[in-house]
Amino acid sequence: MRDKLVFRMACLVIMLLGSSLTAASRNVVLFVTDDQSPDAGCYGNPVIKTPHLDQLAQDGVRFTQAFCTTASCSASRSVILTGIYNHANAQYGHLHSYHHFRTYDNIKSLPVRMTAAGYRTARIGKYHVGPEAVYQFDTALPGNARSPVEMANRCQAFLESDDKRPFFLYFCTSDPHRSGGSVAGDKHKANPFGNRPEGYPGVTTIKYDPADVVVHPFLPDTPVCRAELAQYYQSVSRIDQGLGRLIEVLKKAGVYDQTLIIYTSDHGIAFPGGKTTLYEGGMRIPFIVHSPDVKDRNRDCNAMINLADLTPTILDFAGALKGAQVHGRSFLSALQEVNPKGWDEVTASHTFHEITMYYPMRVIRTRKYKLIWNIAHGLPYPFASDLWAAPTWQDVYRQGPSTLYGKRSVRDYIHRPQFELYDLEKDPHEINNLATDARFQGQLKSMQAKLKQFQQRTKDPWVRKWQYE
Repeated sequence: MRDKLVFRMACLVIMLLGSSLTAASRNVVLFVTDDQSPDAGCYGNPVIKTPHLDQLAQDGVRFTQAFCTTASCSASRSVILTGIYNHANAQYGHLHSYHHFRTYDNIKSLPVRMTAAGYRTARIGKYHVGPEAVYQFDTALPGNARSPVEMANRCQAFLESDDKRPFFLYFCTSDPHRSGGSVAGDKHKANPFGNRPEGYPGVTTIKYDPADVVVHPFLPDTPVCRAELAQYYQSVSRIDQGLGRLIEVLKKAGVYDQTLIIYTSDHGIAFPGGKTTLYEGGMRIPFIVHSPDVKDRNRDCNAMINLADLTPTILDFAGALKGAQVHGRSFLSALQEVNPKGWDEVTASHTFHEITMYYPMRVIRTRKYKLIWNIAHGLPYPFASDLWAAPTWQDVYRQGPSTLYGKRSVRDYIHRPQFELYDLEKDPHEINNLATDARFQGQLKSMQAKLKQFQQRTKDPWVRKWQYE
């Protein structure tokens, strides 16, 4: 009898130790870039050099259908860190300066929940959400958000700490966001996208020939655009070296194999046609996941996910999802499959970017159809200050309203109809609007009903616009 009791107690101790070791080993790194479309070698771009991201994809899962919920920096980051659409968390647009949009004080964010779950938390780089009490991390590490290798080095002590608690690191670059000024001596006056002649510590500068870059179909294939894309590519390659250094630090600390690493962006590229729009150029983002729970790696996952799914997924990984009030859902189970069932639809909600840019849009997208509701369609489409000044836009805009910017005229880009319905299988560039086509009125009404249901479910104040105006 005594031997059996001792045996049972020993088993219990082993189980408790095992569970505590398992919990302590489930670390999280969330790596978020700033204004990056799926431009990487692992996403089929044959020119841009991203060897470290490509290697992470080989050692993980590449999502082929990942989307932001709003193509605005602060607003998107509020969704990333709460799992709640910005129309419901009040971070409608930018935090800084006179824009002053802020999340409701009663929202419980991802870092706060991770701390409560026993994690030590740290952030480095771009923050861009507030108030800080809502998005509280244990530690704010210093570092130039344009210098990703330096950022990774500054994380080393945190990652190698003797503290036995699991960690959550939120690593956010300011690249490849547009920066100030123009490239010295460039006849096109291309934006430098954070690149500088003296470079950055630990970074090998990789330059690109504008003739070689791949021009997205929603952009104009002009010498000016190519010059700017070459700068954007250089910025992305700098990020990649920071990612490589961070992974090196994780491996040196002996925690890489126990760490969930998610690489993504807040939204698409910082060009008109991308950022601030809910066209594909604004919504599509890179999304690579390395998970210790996934054994079948170096493959795709075709689940349709958006950034509202990040918080519930990370909480699920940490064993802390129960009771969390979120709009998204965990994709941990979807990671295990190439084509998981029930992941065939995403929604999006954009209201502001800068304070002067009121233009609420709501979107529902399936694999075949996409509906955009331009709620303030009577207004001209507003521009972010940096996108209005972008040489790529001004070069086309000066040529007149009938000039094509990508596959859409300047006039049509600025003046948009109330509803835009696209068959993405036949019209991936979103040019042929089916909303007024009699043959598609059934599809239009069906998607309008789904969109309204999404708004009701997520307590969107703009759902009232179905009743008036």
